[in-house]
Amino acid sequence: MTGPRPASASLARVMQGDLCAGCGACAALAPGKVRMAMVPPGYLRPVQDAPLAAAEEAAIARTCPGLGQGVAAAGRTEAVLWGPYVSMQTGWATDPDLRFAGASGGGLSALLVHLLQAGRVDAVIQIAADPDQPIGNVTVVSTDAAGVRAAAGSRYAPSAPLDGLPARVADGRRYAVVGKPCDAAALRAMRDADPALAAAVPVILSFFCAGVPSQAGGRAVLAALDADPARVTAFRYRGMGWPGRATARLDDGSDRSMTYHDSWGKILSRHVQHRCKICADGTGVAADLVCADAWESDAEGYPRFEEVPGVSLIVARTALGAELLEAARAAGAIKTAPFDVADLAAIQPGQRDRRRALWARLAALRLAGRPVPHYTGLQIAAAARQNPVGRNIRNFIGTLRRTFRPRPAR
Repeated sequence: MTGPRPASASLARVMQGDLCAGCGACAALAPGKVRMAMVPPGYLRPVQDAPLAAAEEAAIARTCPGLGQGVAAAGRTEAVLWGPYVSMQTGWATDPDLRFAGASGGGLSALLVHLLQAGRVDAVIQIAADPDQPIGNVTVVSTDAAGVRAAAGSRYAPSAPLDGLPARVADGRRYAVVGKPCDAAALRAMRDADPALAAAVPVILSFFCAGVPSQAGGRAVLAALDADPARVTAFRYRGMGWPGRATARLDDGSDRSMTYHDSWGKILSRHVQHRCKICADGTGVAADLVCADAWESDAEGYPRFEEVPGVSLIVARTALGAELLEAARAAGAIKTAPFDVADLAAIQPGQRDRRRALWARLAALRLAGRPVPHYTGLQIAAAARQNPVGRNIRNFIGTLRRTFRPRPAR
């Protein structure tokens, strides 16, 4: 009789602290030994099936964004809340259909189409709707504009674009990978340790991320729409306008939809996983190019979620990103306009408030003896100093209370 397989110390720490982001990097680094599985209430989590070699354990410890993340300004402009960058501007796809289909002006989609058409990459690895489970996600490879357009629009559900990545890119083609900020951080770490992977994936793109809801969140949206999951043939979280409506298509061809304010603000945001609530990087500091919503603001500076032609915030994080953005603009794929970084805190209040609250939340978790990620260079203390003391105290106490609250049965 064989004894139990020795658990990975890195994965054990991640699971103990509920620190998994669901990126799939661990499965990519230990193929056949670690796999990603959907667990209640609908998050992707690693399952270890065999002991890890020392090199695999070390690679996961070095890469996993649940364990930590670091960044260095390296001569770039650096903002406390937003991280290092080379340039920041607004933009939108010049193709009106792509601008309409995208979540925020089609900026990211336009950049992907340009990369393919200019021959900078041969294919794009990105996330699209799962045809077998419309509220879910699958990783797809797009090689032309039609493929990019089919995957356009944000997908507020778990995804693991790094799962199986080394095998996927071993065919000699050059890839751009689109992922959440945690995916980008893990991929950057993987590339730093593997020159062959760096050559195979020369471009990393990301987007501002407010967190990953569970699949239970998607089911809750369907319930609010009174849409029987068995009858849903397609589901769109956003897109087809800005900000776009969450829309379920039923088997009779009819659509049922709700506003972004109702779908994200009232339902999906309540199902976000724990790791996202203590994230120091919702803005993709490890990517080359990052896109986000450049919301229009009201008189108080708060975003207005009215349906208007989409506008993307486009952040070039690296010199390569700035070069690629300028090439896309020069080729006519995207139109850009100046943007003042001082305006960003007002139009991205969720990112602003989470960054400012993070120091207090981590302090509470440490006091409770819970594992937390190790962050370097992300200016957590400086962000906390932008908060009133009372707000930091409330975040500290609230996190401490939630930490000791009994978890509901699953």
